[in-house]
Amino acid sequence: MNSATPSPVIRVTGVTKNFGTTRALHNVDLTVEKGEVVVLLGLSGSGKSTLLRHLDGLELPTEGDVSVLGQHLPKSSARELRALRGRVGMIFQQFELVPSLTVLENVLTGALARLKGPRLGLWAYPKALRLTALTHLDRVGLLDKAYQRADRLSGGQQQRVAIARALMQSPEILLADEPVASLDPESSEQVMRLIREIAADDGLTVVCSLHQVDLALGWGDRIVGLRHGEVVLDTATDGLSKAQVMEIYGRVTTSTTELSAIELELGALAAPLPVQDGLL
Repeated sequence: MNSATPSPVIRVTGVTKNFGTTRALHNVDLTVEKGEVVVLLGLSGSGKSTLLRHLDGLELPTEGDVSVLGQHLPKSSARELRALRGRVGMIFQQFELVPSLTVLENVLTGALARLKGPRLGLWAYPKALRLTALTHLDRVGLLDKAYQRADRLSGGQQQRVAIARALMQSPEILLADEPVASLDPESSEQVMRLIREIAADDGLTVVCSLHQVDLALGWGDRIVGLRHGEVVLDTATDGLSKAQVMEIYGRVTTSTTELSAIELELGALAAPLPVQDGLL
């Protein structure tokens, strides 16, 4: 007897999200299989971040259903949502580190959901967790920075600390919301390559939002294009060219002037940004 086909680890069905009179998502459908790397691509305000926030229950749909790891989020209790977030790691654009804490302490905060009571200081964490945190710092190439303050690292280094912190959850799914938007192109490539390598090694499912078309094409298994809260593209990256992606954006614009504006914004977002404290 053949085993049943595994269900998608993420299933979004007919999701609409309204914030007052503003419609952020409209009738969105999305499925993601275990181990898949999916890039949400679109301009600012297209609905990428809102969709990501639905995948760990930070937002609930106005209409429709979101199922993650077999759990229907709109029907889940607050306790069930907290438990789910322990299985879903999140990486943010602005890193969300505590600047005054050491790198190692920041990584250890990724394990707080599994601990009882507050933890004040490095030695308040069990030795086994400290060793695990050091292992994750070694994976992201920052073992030698473990006892430095987080605010003394470059932007690329801080994002790698954030990746190590997410790994402390032992996540099954990794969500990344514009993880390289504040980094220069070289650091962006290195961070995205690191996420991809860890996902392959650990069998993680990854959903990541980006602005940069080139990064999306080189990094994802699939591109899901969003515009005005609607899915306008869902296709494998294999064989897909930048020109084809831009053409798909153009199909939902009203004029060549608007398409030119999209190209200019994408170019500006991918432009080099100042880097503090050096490169990665």
